[in-house]
Amino acid sequence: MAASSSLRALILVFFLLPLLTEGITRHYKFNVAEKKFTRLCSTKSIATVNGQFPGPTLYAREGDTVLVKVVNHVHYNVTIHWHGVRQLRTGWADGPAYITQCPIQPGQNYVYNFTLTGQRGTLWWHAHISWLRATVHGAIVVLPKRNVPYPFPVPHKEVVLVLGTEWWKSDTEAVINEALNSGLAPNVSDAHTINGHVGPLSGCSSSARDGFTLQVDKGKRYLLRIINAALNEDLFFKVAGHQLTVVEVDAAYTKPFTTDTLLLTPGQTTNVLLTARQGAGRYIVTASPFMDSPLVAVDNRTATATVQYANSVSTSAVTTTKPPPQNATPVASSFTDSLRSLNSQQYPAKVPATVDHSLLFTVGLGVNPCATCANGSRVVADINNVSFVMPTTALLQAHYFNTSGVFTDDFPGQPPIAFNYTGSGPRNLQTMSGTRLYRVPYNASVQLVLQDTGIIGPENHPIHLHGYNFFVVGRGVGNYDPKSPPSNFNLVDPIERNTIGVPSGGWTAIRFRADNPGVWFLHCHFEVHTTWGLKMAFLVDDGEGPNQSLLPPPNDLPSC
Repeated sequence: MAASSSLRALILVFFLLPLLTEGITRHYKFNVAEKKFTRLCSTKSIATVNGQFPGPTLYAREGDTVLVKVVNHVHYNVTIHWHGVRQLRTGWADGPAYITQCPIQPGQNYVYNFTLTGQRGTLWWHAHISWLRATVHGAIVVLPKRNVPYPFPVPHKEVVLVLGTEWWKSDTEAVINEALNSGLAPNVSDAHTINGHVGPLSGCSSSARDGFTLQVDKGKRYLLRIINAALNEDLFFKVAGHQLTVVEVDAAYTKPFTTDTLLLTPGQTTNVLLTARQGAGRYIVTASPFMDSPLVAVDNRTATATVQYANSVSTSAVTTTKPPPQNATPVASSFTDSLRSLNSQQYPAKVPATVDHSLLFTVGLGVNPCATCANGSRVVADINNVSFVMPTTALLQAHYFNTSGVFTDDFPGQPPIAFNYTGSGPRNLQTMSGTRLYRVPYNASVQLVLQDTGIIGPENHPIHLHGYNFFVVGRGVGNYDPKSPPSNFNLVDPIERNTIGVPSGGWTAIRFRADNPGVWFLHCHFEVHTTWGLKMAFLVDDGEGPNQSLLPPPNDLPSC
């Protein structure tokens, strides 16, 4: 009898175990609609998802399939990008307008359908057309598969912190349209936010009452899932009186290290453990800008929130912290240089050891003629002196259906003309224009060196690659020399990311394997630079295997 019961239990486990480890299908509905919000004692109508700012957090587990029905109730065209999701063979769900899809027009809808394969951690979603992501964004929390533990101490509680989104008192779309008409840089914002609030130190009486507060219990450990959703600014992050242990960036586990200051570029995420070791009271949280180029104007206001210990009251003593100076390059570099992949047996760093395509992309600014602009010229941005021209139909559709005349696949893999990249640049500051892609065979290994230029002025550039994670194998100051590449590239445990900051007046080298067929956007995550043309796309060919081809487009794919 006992043997029979044991056999039944084994059979039950045999059949149920796959159900516990396989993913499920999760359904979400995003209604994009306008709603009035008041910040800085001023009220305006903004585009939101489900009436929330930031928008709702999307929760799933590794291996789950996610279906999000997006319904457009605003008078703008809309798309949603699932930032950092690999989108293996499902480029139709990636979201950048006119790259992988035509936008969702007013009154229309589209179902984004993707599976979270081999990923767990903090990612995020945002609008990917014009500057709508200023208010249309939110977190994605991908939990490990059931019964798979974190590779770090279990937290008492997990908290999402969306940093930085700049708040303009005026309409954001009007801000960028005015800049495009003038040919000059857009006005800087009026404030930064943390979870949609400018915080208690903003100087506005209404904001002083509505800052975000994290309630903690002494001795407990908290996992903070931090996202920089800012349009145009890198951000430092600090919590007064507390150390932060970094355990993950861009949904990739790291070797843990402790610091009091984080740096996140727009588009990046960082998970940290905070242990509540202080006495009763309130402790200020700060998000402040980092910009080490003196020529670039930024909103130098600091967003604030509060960590409040249990049994403390709103009148308890407040412990403050001083943010790093705006141009604190050593603080920024120290944080970046401390990041290493966990590279454990369970989570190895699969860095390509050899390189099939070795690319050098200069990233920077230029000046082109403009008869209608204020000074007869327009500031533009470029990669390898090409300012990208957005098509009027989606590139992925043109590729899949072999439509001619939409793009060319002759994007230069090297700068057209070599020069002293971090110097003042050539005398002619004009760029070329075109919708040019770089073609890569399936499964090829790619090394891409991203080189900042000094044209107009050196500046940090947060570069995001859609459809892939990559390994940051090296970085440096000055000009990268392809004839004498550094011998100290880290091919053992380099940090794995989807967005990386190219240092001002320097370079960053990344490697990835092109194992995801489709058309994948590469662009600066400073929205102003993307608008000016600092973008391109990789066209990755289908492979020959059964699961190495782009899937057919869904029936409800929007039309242009």
